[in-house]
Amino acid sequence: MRILQIIALSCLAVLGGPALASSLVEPSLHVIAGGPDRPRIALTFDACEGRTDQRILGALVDNRIPATIFATARWLSRNSAAVAILQAHPDLFQVENHGARHIPAVDRPMSVYGLAAAGSPAAVLAEAQGGADAIKAAGFATPKWFRGATAKYTTTSLAEIRSLDLGVAGYSVNGDGGAQLSAGASEKRLLSARDGDVVLAHINQPGRTAGAGVVRGILALKARGVQFVHLDDGGPGPAATAKP
Repeated sequence: MRILQIIALSCLAVLGGPALASSLVEPSLHVIAGGPDRPRIALTFDACEGRTDQRILGALVDNRIPATIFATARWLSRNSAAVAILQAHPDLFQVENHGARHIPAVDRPMSVYGLAAAGSPAAVLAEAQGGADAIKAAGFATPKWFRGATAKYTTTSLAEIRSLDLGVAGYSVNGDGGAQLSAGASEKRLLSARDGDVVLAHINQPGRTAGAGVVRGILALKARGVQFVHLDDGGPGPAATAKP
């Protein structure tokens, strides 16, 4: 795999109690930079549940822009038309694992952003394996990457996921704030991306304004000459050392 930069950054409230600074980690990921003449950025989109943002999907197809889609089993089962588009464009779309039921891949009982975590090692493994099985059943290649709901983990749940031969996909630019940002703020986030960044946005919230800004940001980056890459073709070798 072409990667990887992992950094532990986060603290969250646990079961409504005080934040624990060391409770969870949030991996960061970069692809190999392309240099000033051919900057590389990897676009990744979480397809959690719900529907499909056709503004984003259509812009990617119409402009021949590659992206990595992290799909849950639930999203795959409810979006057959979008799945058919992904299947029709294997050169553009790399489909990877966002879990079976969009449950945070955390192996202890807690709440993460209001979502109940998997809560045990066995449940983390079931979430990751169930997502992988659904992707294969939908006709896509065996996934190489996993990104859990909320993209936060314990150090032990990271090891559990990797035991399934899955890389854990972090990111370096949060493009839409969980699809909660305005169109203008999302566009600004996209335009902040630099050579080697991995952008995270969402493709399952067509009713929110963030998607319009994501599209504008992507097209502006394209106009700047950015080379959009999948996670697996971002460079010729392993990524640089982790940030402090």
